Amino acid sequence: MTVRVGTAGWTDPSLLRAGLYYPRGVSTPEARLRWYAAEFSLVEADAPFYALPTAETTRAWAERTPPGFVFDVKAFSLLTGHPCRAAALPRDVRAALPPRSRDADRLRAEDVPPELAGELRVRFREALRPLSEAGKLGAVLMQFPPWLRASRESAGVVQRAVAGLELPASVEVRHESWLDGAHRERTLHFLRALGLPFVCVDMPQGFASSLPPIAVATARALAVVRLHGRNTATWEARVRPTSLRYDYCYTRDELTPWVDRIRALSQEVDEVHVVMNNCHEDKAIRNARDVRELLLTRGITA
Repeated sequence: MTVRVGTAGWTDPSLLRAGLYYPRGVSTPEARLRWYAAEFSLVEADAPFYALPTAETTRAWAERTPPGFVFDVKAFSLLTGHPCRAAALPRDVRAALPPRSRDADRLRAEDVPPELAGELRVRFREALRPLSEAGKLGAVLMQFPPWLRASRESAGVVQRAVAGLELPASVEVRHESWLDGAHRERTLHFLRALGLPFVCVDMPQGFASSLPPIAVATARALAVVRLHGRNTATWEARVRPTSLRYDYCYTRDELTPWVDRIRALSQEVDEVHVVMNNCHEDKAIRNARDVRELLLTRGITA
């Protein structure tokens, strides 16, 4: 039984700008990661969602962290049906796009020819190889967009996306239909059949993108919990910086039910990853510490 607690990223601009976590002199990418990894055993790397990482980058991550440290990695946007800027693609891939798409600010997955989409999957997989070889790759977070509603066709989209990845993965859906009365058991059965962890979430309620705060294990090896905060005012607003969407600090009373759920999950699976995604300033850091301390009161060291 292993429970790991960490945050979604370690270099959010709001965290660095506020100067609330890293001490003076801890100001390089290497120093910050080493500092973070001395306190936590898990981090979710979200930068690969916006641009493909390189093997050089992930090799440095592996070298700068101690034995036993684990990275969950958010899948590149196009691999889960999200749009991206064409400029985020490698130059040769961008040059091979249809002319109308090469400079798009919003390049959709359907704008990318299948052979190029396959190439992006290969490059993403190869970029994570150093983490895999170092034993430091946890799971690739396959977070699907809020417009992907539950249906037989959508289940096929999820299955093909994960199969094409050929890496350990977890699945986070973002439309309420996946867990409504008609689809809940179907969704969970689908993920169990594929051996894929369902990402349990805490998030603002009352939106089409809202999922209820349930904790359920759908894979023996891993369960994943992500807490996004409860800022209803900014959750679906167009805000800059994006971290304002997650500008929320949980109280210990709000975290306590999740700690009990995490403890229950830990009795069903080999490992639980708990990711605080309320990453505005140092709120995720503070709440990650809170979760660890609350787990300790229940006899779980994380």
